[in-house]
Amino acid sequence: MLQDFRKFITRGNVVELAVGIVIGAAFTGVVTSFVNDVLMPPIGLALGGANFGDLFVALDGRSYPSVAAARAAGAATLNYGLFVNSLLNFLIVGFAVFLLVRALTRVTARPAAAPAPASRACPYCTLSIPVGATRCPQCTSDVRAAA
Repeated sequence: MLQDFRKFITRGNVVELAVGIVIGAAFTGVVTSFVNDVLMPPIGLALGGANFGDLFVALDGRSYPSVAAARAAGAATLNYGLFVNSLLNFLIVGFAVFLLVRALTRVTARPAAAPAPASRACPYCTLSIPVGATRCPQCTSDVRAAA
């Protein structure tokens, strides 16, 4: 059983999957930082100085200055600003993966194979005959051996 596990874990697909997960986690951190630190501040400024991380609704009906203050008071909150940040993260990561897959598809795409010819020339009279023909309809020569 240990030997089977070793074979399984050292297969190329498992190693590639592990590398993909590690790179994906690192990429997610970069995208999260991009959204929270670069993208959202100008959007918040354009919307009147709103900080999306602090957009929430306290479900107990009280008013709190921030999500942290509401959590410290033990209030249940609906954090729609954090959801917007997460949604933007998802869209950016999805778009980046789309661009990566699209680029890889273009690089690895093989040209379409040429279709098999439907006819060939008779070796005796050069008339075009079907590929599967055994006799030429023009000169009646046997074209099986000539193929």
